[in-house]
Order: sequence, then structure tokens, then C-alpha cells
Amino acid sequence: MVSKFLFHYVSTICPGRDRTGTMSKQQRTISQTKDAQLRSYQKRLKDDIKGMVDNYMEIMKLVKVEEESQVSRPTKSEQDQFEMEVRAANIVRAGESLMKLFSDIKQFLILNDFRAVNEAILQNTTSWRQQQNIMDNKLLNLRDDMATDLYELEEEYYSSVYK
Repeated sequence: MVSKFLFHYVSTICPGRDRTGTMSKQQRTISQTKDAQLRSYQKRLKDDIKGMVDNYMEIMKLVKVEEESQVSRPTKSEQDQFEMEVRAANIVRAGESLMKLFSDIKQFLILNDFRAVNEAILQNTTSWRQQQNIMDNKLLNLRDDMATDLYELEEEYYSSVYK
């Protein structure tokens, strides 16, 4: 289930295209690099999950008790215990590798999700321009009010008897 989800998630990341729907040479190079990176992620995912399943299956095979063998029972028990520890360590290593893979995918998405970054920049730009227009209108109204008040004060001053 997790494997299918991650495989789908990794494979849905697609390269960007320009407004006409075509890709420039530089974009194709970046796209090829991204594709190679995604294939690497898919391979790591498959390898790690396969390693976990294989090691788990081998541990399950060790649990089965054999009737008679040439090796003494305590020796066989020690050997099985050691093999289980090694296989458990391999499962843990594969799990840590998957966690590192998740981290790498998150970093890849953050660094290569230009669409989201551009949308955020566009949204911020729009917001700041709206605030700029509001401030400009307020300043224009303030300028007009000050000009009117100044005109009235000048008229009062020049028409005054006390100048």
C-alpha cells in the first residue's frame, strides 16, 4: 500500500512547460535531470521495500523448527539468533533508508515546485499592489484636502486686514 502510494506520488511530479506548451532546450535538460532523479527515487523505494520483505520472510523461515540436523540444537539456536539479529538490523536499515527517501522527496518537491512558488509570489505581488493602490488613493485624497485647506488659508491671509 505504502509502496503504491509513494510510487504514484513520485511519478506524478512532472516537469514544467512554458505557456505555449513546448519545452525549451534548458527545460528539457532540467526535465531529464528531474526524470533521472525520480527514477532513482523509484528504484530506492522498490529496493528498500523488497529488502524489508525479503528479510522478514527469511526471519519467518527461521522460526520453523527442523526435526534433526547434523548441527547440535544449541549451536543451531545460536546461529538462528545471530541470523535473526542481522536480518532485523537489515530491516531497520531499510526503514531508515525509506525515511531518508521521504526526506529527499520532500526536499525535491520544495525545491522544484516552481508552480507553487510562482503562485505564492504572484499572490503576494497582487496583495502588495492592492495595498499600494489603496495607499496611493489615500495620499491623493490627503494631497487634495491639503491643497484645498492651503488655498483657503492663503485666501484668508491675503484678504485679511491684519497683514
